[in-house]
Amino acid sequence: MLNADLGDIAGATARKQYAKRGSNHRSFRRLTRADITSLLTTVRRLWPYILRYKWRYVIGSTCLFATASLVMVIPYLTRQAIDAISTAGAEPQQALSKVGALAGGMIAIAIIQALIRTVSRTLILNTGRDIEFDIRNDLFHHLETLPQSFYQRQRTGDLMSRLVNDIGAVRLTLGPGILTFINTPLYCVYAFSLMLVMDVELTLIAMTPFPILLWVVQHYSAAMMEATMRTQERLAEISAYVQENIAGMHVIKAYVREDARTAEFIELNEQFKDRSMDVAKLRGRVFPFIRIVSSLGILAVLYYGGSKVVAGALTLGELVAFIAYLHILAWPIMALGWMISIYQRGKAALHRLGEIFDTVPEINSPADGHHPDVMQGEIVFDNVNFAYPNGKAASVKAADGEGVLRDLSLRVPAGSRLGVIGRTGSGKSSMAMLIPRLFDVGNGRITIDGIDVRDWNLNSLRSRIGFVPQDPFLFSSTIEQNIEFAKNDVTADELKRLIELSALDADLGELPHGVETEVGERGVTLSGGQKQRLTLARAIARDPRILILDDSLSSVDAATERRILEGLEEVMEGRTAIVISHRVSAVRNADQIAVVDEGRIQELGTHDELVGRGGLYAALYQSQRLTEEIEAM
Repeated sequence: MLNADLGDIAGATARKQYAKRGSNHRSFRRLTRADITSLLTTVRRLWPYILRYKWRYVIGSTCLFATASLVMVIPYLTRQAIDAISTAGAEPQQALSKVGALAGGMIAIAIIQALIRTVSRTLILNTGRDIEFDIRNDLFHHLETLPQSFYQRQRTGDLMSRLVNDIGAVRLTLGPGILTFINTPLYCVYAFSLMLVMDVELTLIAMTPFPILLWVVQHYSAAMMEATMRTQERLAEISAYVQENIAGMHVIKAYVREDARTAEFIELNEQFKDRSMDVAKLRGRVFPFIRIVSSLGILAVLYYGGSKVVAGALTLGELVAFIAYLHILAWPIMALGWMISIYQRGKAALHRLGEIFDTVPEINSPADGHHPDVMQGEIVFDNVNFAYPNGKAASVKAADGEGVLRDLSLRVPAGSRLGVIGRTGSGKSSMAMLIPRLFDVGNGRITIDGIDVRDWNLNSLRSRIGFVPQDPFLFSSTIEQNIEFAKNDVTADELKRLIELSALDADLGELPHGVETEVGERGVTLSGGQKQRLTLARAIARDPRILILDDSLSSVDAATERRILEGLEEVMEGRTAIVISHRVSAVRNADQIAVVDEGRIQELGTHDELVGRGGLYAALYQSQRLTEEIEAM
């Protein structure tokens, strides 16, 4: 949709223009070619959207042509009226009658022109908003296809800025920008042609200052692009900073860092203001200059044209009509600077949007992916190596001695329960995220029912896996809506059962509206344990064939943990379950327990077998049992 290579070339070209603007003729020609290339690049990026609404643009452009035609008629009628008055002589009544008819014609033309202008502006400006709507939808959909590694590299505030501010800048380009882009050459060609027909010499004199104007516009175009790009980058930084600080406000208050963070924000805001002022200064230089050039043209016409009227070579009506056409010509030329500003903003925004659109989803569903009716749930890790992305790829082939997981092999029979335990950073959560392909393995493979997870239809795979992450995430809605996120048609009885299984029933009486209680952004109104239990209820709601609990009970007390695990006995029956925890109590009843350390499975067996071996698991078990005994005293 948006071409990254072309976007990079366009962005680099604009920066080179800004840094290397020269005054010689050869440099001027090189800049002109670059501008044309940049324009074509921008059109190519937007062409699919423009094509979608082509008939609106065609009809709107036709209306603009009709409006321009009617505008050009009024100076001609004015000329006729003035000449009629000037030559009235002994028949003033006849001249007044003619002037009245011409005035009536001008009023009628003005009304028709206003109606047609309204249609044209409505079509073109509304189309810009519709395309803004489409691009925003496409961008959001594309964001949903990108892997976890992308979001580890990007700041939320920056993405929000692109989704809102940058797309708004594109809308201005496709609405008012295109309107001006059509009107400017149309009015220029129309007015210039009529002026030539009236008086060639006078037209050439009037046009004398305009080459200077074109040079100024060319000169400031690249600088406007560079300044606009910097402004939008500063705005993105502010958005990211505000989002991060609001999310971490409790930490800021706890460490009494309000004044320091405010000072940092003021500095960012100052940088944004300075960049905005750079753009305003550039625009402030261009627009007055355009007005001066236009005024010089009019002064030249008044002086030379006035002398021709005195000499009888030109009628007064022709001079007034000529000046009227020059005024008509002045506005689109003045709008040229504004159009360039809008275009440069849109181009800078497109470049930033292109960086996202051209990020290729690294985890894709194969075209002929497996979509079996039934999943048995056997999971096999076959010499799996995995390292987290370095910012360039979603999965990295880990060399010997490197990576989070190294040569990890394990078989989890269908319908069995696996407990995974180990120290922090040992690779437990990484194992969990590889099963639903939140990341892809580097070397080796993971199979489900003998099929490599990379060969499964992605939706079919993930829809049969219930995954409760270590960091519980809740949407800013009610408890009931968060559970229904996994399954739309949850009945009242199912909802009650899910709440009981996750041990949330005791907490509902303390909440103001029960299951209708709003949990706030990221579940801020709930405790850590309540959030974990709610995400557990959400995972169970989808009736998954494989259930993965990634240390999802770490924030609940031991008694609540026992109650939840007892309730899950029935749920886990016949399903493949992987329970990841740092607590022995959570995994001791599993069919097999894998002790993970430094990315490898160091021990594997049942609870009794591992305790009897006296290894890592036994040491962890003894340590936790001693802690529990001390707490019970």
